[in-house]
Amino acid sequence: MGVQGFQEYIEKHCPNAVVPVELQKLARGSLVGGGRQRPPQIPLRLLVDAENCLHRLYGGFYTDWVSGGQWNHMLGYLAALAKACFNGNIELLVCFNGALEKGRLHEWVKRQVNERQTAQQIVSHVQNKGTPPPKVWFLPPVCMAHCIRLALLRFHIGVVQTIEDHHQEVIALFRENGFHGLVAYDSDYALCNIPYYFSAHALKLSRNGKSLTTSQYLMHEVAKQLNLNPNRFVIFASLLGNHILPDEDLAAFHWSLLGPEHPLASLKVRAHQLVLPPCDVVIRAVADYVRNLQDIHDLEAIAKDIFKHSQSRTDDKVVRFKKAVEYYATASKPLHFPPYLGKISDPSVTSPVNQGLEGRGHVGVNAHIPSLLSMPTRNHMDITTPPLPVVAPEVLRVTEHRHKKGLMYPYIYHVLTKGEIKLSVTIEDEANKDLPSAVQLYRPIRQYVYGVLFSLAEAKKKAERLAMRRNHLPDYPTVIIKEWAAYKGKSPHTPELVEALPFREWTCPNLKKLWLGKAVEDKNRRMRAFLACMRSDTPAMLNPANVPTPLMVLCCVLRFMLQWPGVRILRRNELDAFLAQALSPKLYEPDQLQDLKIDNLDPRGVQLAALFMSGVDMALFANDVCGQPIPWEHCCPWMYFDGKLLQSKLIRASRDKAPLIDLCDGQTELVAKVEKMRQSILEGLNFSRPPQLLAFPPPPPHAMPFYPPNSTFYPPPPLPPLQGRGRGMPGLQAIPSQGGKLEIAGTVVGQWAGSCRGRGRASFPIEVVSVGGPTRGKKPKLETKTPHLPLEGSTAAENGLVEGKEADQLNGNEGESRATNQPESAFSNESKMCNTNPHLNALNEDGEGRRDEALGAAVLKTEE
Repeated sequence: MGVQGFQEYIEKHCPNAVVPVELQKLARGSLVGGGRQRPPQIPLRLLVDAENCLHRLYGGFYTDWVSGGQWNHMLGYLAALAKACFNGNIELLVCFNGALEKGRLHEWVKRQVNERQTAQQIVSHVQNKGTPPPKVWFLPPVCMAHCIRLALLRFHIGVVQTIEDHHQEVIALFRENGFHGLVAYDSDYALCNIPYYFSAHALKLSRNGKSLTTSQYLMHEVAKQLNLNPNRFVIFASLLGNHILPDEDLAAFHWSLLGPEHPLASLKVRAHQLVLPPCDVVIRAVADYVRNLQDIHDLEAIAKDIFKHSQSRTDDKVVRFKKAVEYYATASKPLHFPPYLGKISDPSVTSPVNQGLEGRGHVGVNAHIPSLLSMPTRNHMDITTPPLPVVAPEVLRVTEHRHKKGLMYPYIYHVLTKGEIKLSVTIEDEANKDLPSAVQLYRPIRQYVYGVLFSLAEAKKKAERLAMRRNHLPDYPTVIIKEWAAYKGKSPHTPELVEALPFREWTCPNLKKLWLGKAVEDKNRRMRAFLACMRSDTPAMLNPANVPTPLMVLCCVLRFMLQWPGVRILRRNELDAFLAQALSPKLYEPDQLQDLKIDNLDPRGVQLAALFMSGVDMALFANDVCGQPIPWEHCCPWMYFDGKLLQSKLIRASRDKAPLIDLCDGQTELVAKVEKMRQSILEGLNFSRPPQLLAFPPPPPHAMPFYPPNSTFYPPPPLPPLQGRGRGMPGLQAIPSQGGKLEIAGTVVGQWAGSCRGRGRASFPIEVVSVGGPTRGKKPKLETKTPHLPLEGSTAAENGLVEGKEADQLNGNEGESRATNQPESAFSNESKMCNTNPHLNALNEDGEGRRDEALGAAVLKTEE
């Protein structure tokens, strides 16, 4: 978008408009532009837009971000930042983008296409050179925004989250709460009359932690350079190309401004594709056009002129142009300063804009700007879905409150109110057939989460009771969620439609009880819902002697990765490497991690780290949905993960074939802990390989029409094991020793022979797996008609995942095999207490405070 390039244009072509600023001096009253000092008892209040400055809040530690993130370095940087602001009388409020923003969806799609290409460049660089890629290819580690938000809350820095239109809400927040400046990096703010606008990209904390510097943009200098009255910025911004009126709709207009004699005119048509002029050329040409307009209030005349070369959708473009003018006019309304701030404001910055549009008032200032969500989305991008179920008002109130306060994953509000989410690109090799895409791998978690959000278990029970009373088949509710994502084989231009699923093992309570219930049973149900979403509902997960609470997210994600029905994702040595790095004392020593040298990055390790962090993202999402059974202090990745440390462990485990004792740096007590965690992660899993049904069908075609409500886009998970059976994934149930057959719609289409029966086992009838059949228009049903039996000679031991006693257990040997293959639920007795042990309590504040200080001091030594 042309308007998006305006920020870069300022820095490149307007050097007089970018002024270095030390924020501590500003807090003491030395404001750029002169004026009286601010009362010393009032802190310098700055609003920070986190949208385009996450890399600065992350700490700028680009060295090893490709390996999954340096989370303790980030924590140390934020600790030092919080201390510097406190000592310098600076008060920060950080605003995160929590809006779905369907009106900006085409911007998001373009960004995802570019980031997907960047991800492939990163993978290629690591494969060819084995070194971290250039900084300009920085892709934020998955869930970085959520982790930064949690860290800021920990250091008592204010956090808020937008809900509908991010830019409008940031400007309104700035205007209505008397902030002294906005720290951001977005052209919309530069064009919207923000008097003290500071660069988030230039934000820097000195090594000693005492000086916080940035740059201020002086927009009156930019107006001089463009020779354009700031009163005309509203029209100027509307004609650059923006989220309402995109570049494509203005391409003919922009080319017409250049004329046939322009050196770039020959680029206008190239291979029958849309080619746009360079951004700075467009900015200068549009500034000249707007400067020469006779009447900037006659929008009809302006629209008629700019779209005179348009060959299609002219009326729609005119409407969008007027909406863009209305949008920027509303965002540029005069600011109402507190008395002391009004006296120190630089007149050269504020007065021309505050006069209105050339003395006649802003265009449409008093008109109500419609929500962008009400504006039509392009037909080729969206798909109609059935309406969402009604959500209890109390639940919506709690969701909106927590969302605005930054206390809840933004996905939750998006799903409950819009039925859609956007999933960001992650680093994955699209040519790699061994590892699945993160979007596909963790989709079952999201399906269960959607089921919890819309209380599908209770709705299903009601449907069954109603069907019994009326003597007909139950009409189960169907909830379809749109997932916008870009990954291998899938373009971001259309959403995938994903069906919400309830748990089959138990009836999860509705969201009102799950979030607001205060009884012990409610706490147990929250934890059980989380574990069920992660397919980790086993007793060992709640045993702090095996799985400490700060490592529960780690273990649940690793267990889920192991249950993928395709090619094995984690090998035994890789699983040990993840566990060993989580227990390593180096995890809490930023200096040691900084000095750690990685000779040659492992491409597979980079992708495993990215997959793991995507799993952490989904686990944190599920934890919030289930009422936060795991305290947020224990969910943060700095408790159990560092990408650079993982790479060092993976290299030793894979290339050097180092034994577990070496991965644990010779500490036998850590070896014992790793073995306990591994045993807990593998509890009840078996790795036999019967003929597999596809875990996911291929992505739907981009032009797929309306989906009927009762269609099944992704098959449900397997039927729950009968009492006493082991758990498994679709396609991972063991083949019984006597063989089995596959039926589709009542017809046998496949049959397989059984393995040799073990001694002393009773005989069972042949297993029949039926798909489809006479369902009378209902969803296909997958049913298993024999008890589950372990398969002898399992491939688990062959793949190195289990050995010794564990291999005996997982392969169904006699003795202890019965207990291992028949795990009970972690909450087989719902009256058990699950949150009464000290491991589920918050961290010790004193100890953590000392650790934060040490982290801050250590990290500043290497920040530059």
